[in-house]
Amino acid sequence: MKKKVMVALLAALLAQASSRAMAAPDEYDDSQSDPLRVAAYLLHPPLYVLEWVFFRPFHYIVSRPGLDKVFGHTPHDEIKGMEQKTTEPITVEPKAKAAPDERT
Repeated sequence: MKKKVMVALLAALLAQASSRAMAAPDEYDDSQSDPLRVAAYLLHPPLYVLEWVFFRPFHYIVSRPGLDKVFGHTPHDEIKGMEQKTTEPITVEPKAKAAPDERT
């Protein structure tokens, strides 16, 4: 019984994965052939890795209490002229239904 359930689960997983792989993520248009867009496609993966491997750990080190004074790190909310703004949630009230026209 367990084997049948596992086979069915594996078949469902493979069917789901193959349907996603066969579908195009979005339609192609001419903006995607722009040379700067192509350069961005090529540069994004290594720069993303560089951010996570180098820059984020570096920021973690220089922002540690005690070391922040040595490196001159200032938290974002303490930079002069940059006050942290809070946003209030937007509430949308439903519109009242208009009375039907009573033309006679």
